Amino acid sequence: MKKTASSRATSLADPDAFAGSLLDWFRKNGRRLPWRVRRNPYRVWISELMLQQTRVETVIDYYPRFLKTFPTVRALADAPLDDVLKAWEGLGYYRRARHAHKAARMIRDERGGRFPSSYDELRGLPGVGPYTAAAVASIAGGERRAVVDGNVERVMARLTMRMEPAGSSSLKRKVQSDVDALIPADHPGLFNEAMMELGAVICIPSKPRCTWCPVAAYCRARSDGKTESIPVKAVKRAIPHRHVGAGIIVDRRGRILIARRKETSMLGGLWEFPGGGVEAGESVEDCIRRELQEELGLDVRVGPRLITVPHAFSHFTMDLHAHWVRINRGKPRALHCDGFKWVTLDTISQHAMPKADLVILEKLRSGSKFPDF
Repeated sequence: MKKTASSRATSLADPDAFAGSLLDWFRKNGRRLPWRVRRNPYRVWISELMLQQTRVETVIDYYPRFLKTFPTVRALADAPLDDVLKAWEGLGYYRRARHAHKAARMIRDERGGRFPSSYDELRGLPGVGPYTAAAVASIAGGERRAVVDGNVERVMARLTMRMEPAGSSSLKRKVQSDVDALIPADHPGLFNEAMMELGAVICIPSKPRCTWCPVAAYCRARSDGKTESIPVKAVKRAIPHRHVGAGIIVDRRGRILIARRKETSMLGGLWEFPGGGVEAGESVEDCIRRELQEELGLDVRVGPRLITVPHAFSHFTMDLHAHWVRINRGKPRALHCDGFKWVTLDTISQHAMPKADLVILEKLRSGSKFPDF
C-alpha cells in the first residue's frame, strides 16, 4: 500500500474527491472475500445477515457451506427450518436464521421466488432493518443508500470529530447524515464496502493505521492527535450473570432425551438438554426438577453434576450446570417446549444445538457413563 501524509485536515465539502480517494484505495487493496464475487441480491443478503455481530473470519467458513446447501432463495424456502438451523449452528444469534427462512418463504409464496433489490421492498421482509436493506439495495441494486455499521461509525466520528459516545443514538443519527452526504451516485455499493473495509483494516479501534489511510488528509481526529480518544467510549453497564440447569436423561436403550425450544423464545427452534433458569433461592437441583416437570411433565430424581459450561451472550453471561437425571414417574410430553426426541450419540448431531449444549455433548462423547444414584 502507498503511504499518505497530511499535516491538517482537509474539508469534507468535496464529497467527489473524498469518494475518489477511498474507492481508488479499495479497488487496489480490498480483501478478497467469498461474498464479493458472483453477486446477486440473495447472496448479498445472506452475507449481510451472517456478518451481523459475527467476525469475518467465522463467516468466511460458513458462507460457502450455507450457499452450497441453499444456493437459491427457493432452496432456502423449501428446506425445513431444522435444516436451516443446523446449517447455521455455531454462528449464534439464531433469530437471523429463523428470519431468513421466513423471508425466503414469503418471497417464494408472494413474489414467485423473485428476490427484491430495492430498499423499500427489502424493508418489508422479516428481520430486514434499515442497515441490511441499505446494504443489499446499494451493493446488489446500485441504489444510493448509505450503510452505517460500527466500522463506519468509528471512521466518520474520527473524520468529523464527533464527540457523542460510541453507539449512542445521537452519534448514529449524525454519522448517518454525514455518510448520506458523502455517498456518490455512482458505485454506492462499492463506496459502502470501502467505508466498512476502511474501518475494519485501517481505522481500527486501537492504534489506527493512519499512515496507510487513503483519506487521512480529511481526518480531524488525526490532525488534532486524538484518534485514540475518538469515538468517545460509552460507559459500560454491568452484565448480569445467570445460572441454568439442564438434565441429562438416558433411557435403558442408551438414548438421550432432548427438547426443542419454543420458536418465540431465545434460541428458538434449537434442540437442547431440557432445563431452564435457576430462580432466586433455588438450588440447581431444584431448578432441574421443576423445569422438567413444567416442560415435559416428568417427575425426576437429580443426580451428580456432569459438567458446568460457562457461556457469554451479548447481554448476559451464564453457567450451564448439567446433571444426570433419572425419571421417577411419567412419560415425556411437550408441555412448554416445541417437541422432544430420544436420540443416540450417533444421531444427535442431526439436530442443531446451542454452543453451550454442544460442550455438554462433547463431554458425553468423551466416555462419561451414567452413574448410580
